[in-house]
Formats: sequence, structure tokens, C-alpha cells
Amino acid sequence: MSQRTSIESSLIRAVGVWGLAASIVNLIIGGGIFRIPSDPAVAGLLGAAAPLAYLVCALAMGLVVLCMAEAGSRVSLTGGPYMYVETAFGPYAGFLVGVLIWSIGATAVPAISMIYVDNFARVVPGFASEEAKLALLVGTYAIVVWINVRGVKQGTRLIGAATIVKLAPLLLLIAVGVFGIHTEYLKPVAMPPKRDFARAAMVLVFVFAGFESALVPSGEVRDSSRTVPRALLLAMGLVTVLFIALQLVVQGILGPHLVGSPTPLADAAQVVMGGWGARLFAVAVVLSTFGFMTGMALAMPRALFAFARDGYAPRVLASVHPRFHTPHVAIIAQAVLTVVLAATGAFERLVVLANLAALLAYLGCCAAAFELHRRDVRGTGEPFRLPGGNVIPILAGVLVIALLSSVTAREWRFAGLVLAVASLVFVTTRRARAERAASPTAAS
Repeated sequence: MSQRTSIESSLIRAVGVWGLAASIVNLIIGGGIFRIPSDPAVAGLLGAAAPLAYLVCALAMGLVVLCMAEAGSRVSLTGGPYMYVETAFGPYAGFLVGVLIWSIGATAVPAISMIYVDNFARVVPGFASEEAKLALLVGTYAIVVWINVRGVKQGTRLIGAATIVKLAPLLLLIAVGVFGIHTEYLKPVAMPPKRDFARAAMVLVFVFAGFESALVPSGEVRDSSRTVPRALLLAMGLVTVLFIALQLVVQGILGPHLVGSPTPLADAAQVVMGGWGARLFAVAVVLSTFGFMTGMALAMPRALFAFARDGYAPRVLASVHPRFHTPHVAIIAQAVLTVVLAATGAFERLVVLANLAALLAYLGCCAAAFELHRRDVRGTGEPFRLPGGNVIPILAGVLVIALLSSVTAREWRFAGLVLAVASLVFVTTRRARAERAASPTAAS
């Protein structure tokens, strides 16, 4: 038995279709949808044509999701996309994709955590001071860590509950808001230039991103050849319809007052529901960001676990709790890192990396799906097969490259720095990884 297989066998495969789908929905619906409808690159550049940008982004993301569905049905190790790319193209390419995905969480989660504490302080009196916010952040993560350490089932149940709670106010706004729409606000005066559509779709990647992180705990997914494709398609279909409906409702209610609003959903709720609607969405932001934090507390530590399992990080991070069968050290370490980055604001300079890191990881997964299909790599069970063979991975790759065309030079510099550091880690750990793999006690 290989070292990787030995460590993986210590985990419990307890996540089913609904649990994984809830995790994907939970991670996609973080804090972005409460702000992005009024973003200058979306409502500002496109105006009433903004819903079309959602369709463009959803098409690109839908094709990427199909690629992930096939790759995930063929490779079921912890690490998700990291393992898809490694299986297809080798350890170096896989490690770079793994670092990109982990870096999304390392920057996005502290940012969302601060949105959580700031909005909690607005809703609940007594948390306005920086000390109180820090205490709230530490206390919240202590609870989330405790639940996740005690078992992947407990962590998944928490995510399921958080997903239901965060969906309720969004669905309510759509149901009530449709009666407050002014149809003239939804009629484009003229079609914007293609470059504006590309930039808006690039910005919207931030809203749709998250599904790749939900796949990282693949080593704890039950019957992954069936579960991963079904959960991905179910979740992405739901959020695509939800996001487009929200943009249409909010835009139809607010019209010219939408652009630049810091709280577009709350503003729309106040128009159609009154003051209690605005208060409801203040609470909804807290619940939604908390749900995102719980989802990432399940997903991101598994990336650290996978790095340690494969020799890129300290071996202690690959420890599995003897009773609960969870990567408890990685869970605690990821939470501590998140709190430190959030409390110090050190993540702010890296947030610009999130969208580009996601697109580069998606491109790697499209290529991996192509190669895994070509070689007919199989894990356990019959793999999910894309209609049209390898046509979809090619189309997905082309669309992702088109979105990358709107990336700024600053964003490319950040990505280059991250990949350079990852390459240095890969090179400096090569000898230790080789010795560890050759050790007769490696699998013990």
C-alpha cells in the first residue's frame, strides 16, 4: 500500500450527493452576490444588459463544471482539482493548481470573515470595537473548528443548515420583488462593446467561484464517480438561475439607482418590503458569510492535508484524528491562518489574485479532463462521460482563455509571484519527497 493510499484510507467517505451539492451552493453564495449586482463593471458598464454577462459567465462556468464532473468521476483523492491535474500531467502541474486553489481560499476567506464581523456588529449591539470584532472572529472559528474536527458528517450537516438559511431571504426577495419591477429598467438602450462584456464576465467569475474548493475533500465523498457529477450539475444549475433572477429583480426595482450601491439587495428589499426588508438583508449577509466560512472550514484544510500527505508541507498537517477520522491538525492550522490574516488585514494585497487564480485553475482542470478522457483513466465505478467526447473541454478552455484576455498586468504579476513561490517549494522539497516515498516505513 502506498503512503498516499494508506493516509487516505484513514478518512471516512460520508459525503453524498445532497451534502456535496449543499457545500457547492454554500461556497458559491458567499458575500459577493450581496454586492456584485451594483458593481461598476457589471451594472455600470452594461446597464440593463448586465443579465447577459451572467449568461456568458454561466456558459463558461457551466462548461468548466462539466469538465470537473468528468475529472472528479475519474479521480477521487483528497485535493480535488489538484489531484485531477496531477493524475493527468504529473506532480508539478498538479501542485501549481493545488496552490492556486488554496490561495483563493487563503485570500477570499479572510475577506469574507471581515464582512461577517462588520455586518454582525451592525446587527448586534456591543460589537463595534476592534477588540469585540476580534473576539467574535476567534469565537466563531473556535465553534466551526470544533464541529469540523468532530467529523465530516457534522461539518456537512452544518453546511446544509447554513445553505438553507442563506437561500431563504434571497428566494423571498425574488418572490416579492418580481411585483415591484419596472420593465423599462430592463430594456438596454444599446448593446455595450464586447470588451465590456468580457470584463463584466471576468468580474462575475468571483460570484460563481467556489465550486472548485468544495471538491477538495474528494477523499471523503461517497461513490465519487456518481456523486461528484450529480452534485456539481445540480448546484450550478440552481445558482445560475438564482443569480440571474436576482440581477433582474434588483435591476428592475432600482434602475438608475443601482450602480455603485454598497447594498443593492438590501436597497431593493427596502423598496418592496419596507424597513424590515432592509433589516432582513442585513441579517442575511451575516448568515451567508457565516455559511461561506463554515464551507471553507471544511474544504480548505483538506488542501493543506493533501500538500502534507504528498510531502510539500510539514507531515503533521497530514495527521488524521484517531477517533473522528478528520484531518484535525490541518483544520486548526487553516483556521489560525485565516484569523491572523483577517485580523491584520494582510490578505488585502492578495485579494486581486482570487479571480485570476480561479481561472488558471479552471484552465488546468479543462486540460486535465481532456487528458483523463483521452487515456480513459478510471477510479472506482463507471466514470461520467461528457457528450461529444473532448469537444466540451476544448470549448471550455477557449472560453476561459477569452476571460483571461481581460486580466490586468497587476493581476498577472501577482499570479506570477505565487506560481514562482510554489515552484520554489516544489524544487526544494523534491529530495525529501523522494526519500519519504522510498522509505520502507512510509506507508505505516
